[in-house]
Amino acid sequence: MRVKPLGDRVLIKPLTEEKRTEGGLVLPDTSKEKPQKAEVVAIGKLEDFDLNVNDKVIFSKYAGTEIKIDGEDYILIDAGDILGIIED
Repeated sequence: MRVKPLGDRVLIKPLTEEKRTEGGLVLPDTSKEKPQKAEVVAIGKLEDFDLNVNDKVIFSKYAGTEIKIDGEDYILIDAGDILGIIED
């Protein structure tokens, strides 16, 4: 299934965090914070943003609507809730 965001919305896929501590302890899902890094999957009509598909971004902690597409977790977010682009 494909999703095309409307207006100034962006579809992002949260990036999974490491599930082990530096000492090698495994962290359960309940102890981890909600991820704030994601990869851009689809973009609506953005006029004032320099954002591209596959960009890695940081977004506001409680922003957007979580959805599941074909068993994968995504977030549909307003472009204004994207705080920055991660440059490698």
